[in-house]
Amino acid sequence: MTHPADFNDRMLSLGLARVSEAAALASADFIGRGDEKAADQAAVNAMRDQLNKLEIRGTVVIGEGERDEAPMLYIGEQVGDGTGPEVDIALDPLEGTTLTAKDMPNALTVIAMGPRGSMLHAPDVYMDKLAIGPGYRPGVVTLDMTPSERVSALAAAQGCSTRDITVCVLERPRHETMIEELRTTGCAIRLITDGDVAGVIHCAETAVTGIDMYMGSGGAPEGVLAAAALKCMGGQMFGRLLFRNDDEKSRAKKAGITNLDRVYTRDDMVTKDVIFAATGVTDGSILPGIKREVGYLTAETILMRSKTGSVRRMTYRNPTK
Repeated sequence: MTHPADFNDRMLSLGLARVSEAAALASADFIGRGDEKAADQAAVNAMRDQLNKLEIRGTVVIGEGERDEAPMLYIGEQVGDGTGPEVDIALDPLEGTTLTAKDMPNALTVIAMGPRGSMLHAPDVYMDKLAIGPGYRPGVVTLDMTPSERVSALAAAQGCSTRDITVCVLERPRHETMIEELRTTGCAIRLITDGDVAGVIHCAETAVTGIDMYMGSGGAPEGVLAAAALKCMGGQMFGRLLFRNDDEKSRAKKAGITNLDRVYTRDDMVTKDVIFAATGVTDGSILPGIKREVGYLTAETILMRSKTGSVRRMTYRNPTK
C-alpha cells in the first residue's frame, strides 16, 4: 500500500488540537480530587484514543516512559491509523499531575508533532535548561554563564536594570544555591512548583506573563517539548543533559547520544518544522483551565505551527453526557 509521505502540518494541526483537548477534558473530573494517578491515566487514555484516529504513522519519541514502565504512550509506541506520513510525537498527557490533583495553576496537556527524525530522543534524565524569548541576538545568554551573568547580560540587551528582569525557576532544593545567586542581582524570581514546559513557554510571551528568562534543571523529555513550543513562538533555548550515575549514561547511549557533554540549542532538539498544541486543565498564565457550566465543559487550546509562526487560540465547548 502506498502511504502519503508529506508532513502536511496545516491539515494535521487541527487533529493535534483535538488530541490535546480530549486529554484535558478527560482529566477534568479529577481537578482538585487529590488523585494524581487517576488524573494522569484518564488523560493518557483519551490522548491515545484520539491519536489513533489520525491519518499518521506515528512513533512516540517523548512519552510516558520506557515500555516496561508505561503500558500506553511509551517511548517507541506506534500510534495513528497506519496511513499518512511518518511522524515523531512528543507528548505529556498531563503536565502537572500534582497541580491537577491540588487544583493549582498551570496544569496543561501538551503534544508536539514533526516529521520522522525531527526530535531529539531525550532519555529520562535531568537537563540543565536556559530559555529566553524572541528578539535577542544569538548567544546573548549561554549555559556557560553563571546565573547572575545571565541576568546582567539580558538586562543589558533590554537596556534596563537587572531589577526589571524576572526569572522563572522550578522550586526545588537543588536550585537553592542558584536562587541565592540570582537574588544578589536584584532580579525578581517567579517560583513554580511543577510544570517546566509552561515555565519555558512563559518566556515567549513576556508582555503577557511578565517572565523574561527560565533557568534550572528539569526533565530532559520536557525540554524537548518546550523546545518545540519555542520553535513555533520564537525564542532561544539551551539544554545540557545531567547524569547522576552510570545507569543514566547508559540510557542516553541507548537513545543514540554519544556526546554526553553536548549543549543542545532549540534547533538541535527540534530540527524540522513542527506543530504544537496545549490545552489548559487548570487556570494559568498561558491558558485558562477547564470551565464547568450546566451541561457543558469548555476548554481553551493554543495551537502553533513553526512553519508559519502562527499561534491560534481556540475555545471548545463540549456537551457533557
